[in-house]
Amino acid sequence: MATLYRQYRPQNFSEILGQNYVKTILQNEIASNSISHAYLFCGPRAVGKTTMARVLAKAVNCLDRKDGQFESCDKCDNCVSINRGSNLDIIEIDAASNTGVDNVRENIISSSRVGSPTNKYKVFIIDEVHMLSISAFNALLKVLEEPPVHVIFVLCTTELHKIPSTIISRCQRFDFKRISVADMVKKMEHIVKLEKIEVESGVLEAIARHSDGYMRDAESLLGQIMAIGDHKITRADVDLVIPRSDFAEIIKLIEHLKNKDAASAIKLINALFNDGFNLKSFLLDSVEVLRKMMLDKLSPNLANGLGLDFGDSLEIEINNLNSALSLEQIALYAETLSVVINDLKNSAIIQLPLELAIVNLCSDVKVAIVKEDVKVVQTKTVSAKVVVKNSDPISSNLIMERWNEVLLRVKPVNHSLFFVLQSSRVDSFVDNVINLAFKYKFHKDRIMSPEVKSSLENIMAEVYGTNLAISATIDESLELNSVMVESAPSESSAPAETVKKDDSIINNILNTFGGEIVS
Repeated sequence: MATLYRQYRPQNFSEILGQNYVKTILQNEIASNSISHAYLFCGPRAVGKTTMARVLAKAVNCLDRKDGQFESCDKCDNCVSINRGSNLDIIEIDAASNTGVDNVRENIISSSRVGSPTNKYKVFIIDEVHMLSISAFNALLKVLEEPPVHVIFVLCTTELHKIPSTIISRCQRFDFKRISVADMVKKMEHIVKLEKIEVESGVLEAIARHSDGYMRDAESLLGQIMAIGDHKITRADVDLVIPRSDFAEIIKLIEHLKNKDAASAIKLINALFNDGFNLKSFLLDSVEVLRKMMLDKLSPNLANGLGLDFGDSLEIEINNLNSALSLEQIALYAETLSVVINDLKNSAIIQLPLELAIVNLCSDVKVAIVKEDVKVVQTKTVSAKVVVKNSDPISSNLIMERWNEVLLRVKPVNHSLFFVLQSSRVDSFVDNVINLAFKYKFHKDRIMSPEVKSSLENIMAEVYGTNLAISATIDESLELNSVMVESAPSESSAPAETVKKDDSIINNILNTFGGEIVS
């Protein structure tokens, strides 16, 4: 049995989903017999570029198509042979497998010089054209500059930036977009009807949303799910193939956040987790919904233009919820949940990072999300950033009042860093940046190393309740604090000034590296 995307591949313009502006221009050109010699179809994979090229090739070569019409008859000899893939004048080339200049010369240039006894046009469909070598592009450019009248080139690519500008300038360029959920559902409804498959409500929308705008992916998923059920597809069948997610629960979560009902939101999350939901997939879908809400706030047509479509039933609920939230709230929810996605995999209690985020979003008292700073300093390979939300201004006085608390927080985490900071002075506080003055350059360099700087800024965020940055300068006139070190009286008769100077040097070393005098 053929796969669904091949079995139900569109055979004419009316069956192609989306890409309306592309279809309209091509249809008008075909109807008016003003065909271009070269087209460039660019856009993401699985959105119909090659299919559009085949439909174009069939329409221009249909024997029974009348002037002013653009659809092929699908009955004449040319249409039948093109549908079968046996028409020798419709030449499809995979540029990924034929990158060299010799293949372009043999398969394209030489063949294009020979006319066709049965077809009006010889059509070259070059897929993944960006894979051609520079020399192959140069050879192709020659034939694009002076093409035979009976030849049409259709170049398809997912990476437009790799196409030389000389090639692009000689083609009609069309940008293909991802397909909307509504269009994909419509196509799948047509398929299940022909296959006589009964489908539970909401299943096709779930498949379409998971396919992220790629029709071929949606058809492949539908085929897998159809193989599980016996002429009936249920939500349980879908859950076996794609990660389980429920957009109705996402709407409930956002409503709880809007109402600052942390208890209900946490209860919802734990119920989903206990029912086997993948929290990461749930959060990814939540962020996608919030992104749509944010874009809808900015401009009603912006989300639709980017292919953010969740189906009619869900769109109504999203629009009702969107009207009750501000743009700032929606952006904050999206930003916070995006951070949580990365935190889930490192948490001993999987749902804890999400629970902490919910508490922060629902409460005026912010909970500092403390990450494993000790581990960060020990490994010196990972730098974690504490994100704390606080709109209260921080004064210089507050910085000085709580600086000792910063030092006390540093000491158990990094003992040597504690002594380095004791050899510094808070020099200024401007634009949320604390500048520390050091007497020695190696102290300054130590503080400004990425791992140490990040660890210190995390601790400062916990102490001051907002994100602050650290900078450092050198002040050679800085007087260092001395540390009292008890030792036995020296038998040396060295002058007092010399002893004092030596003690100062020792104290500086102890301040920097810690330790004690043993002899």
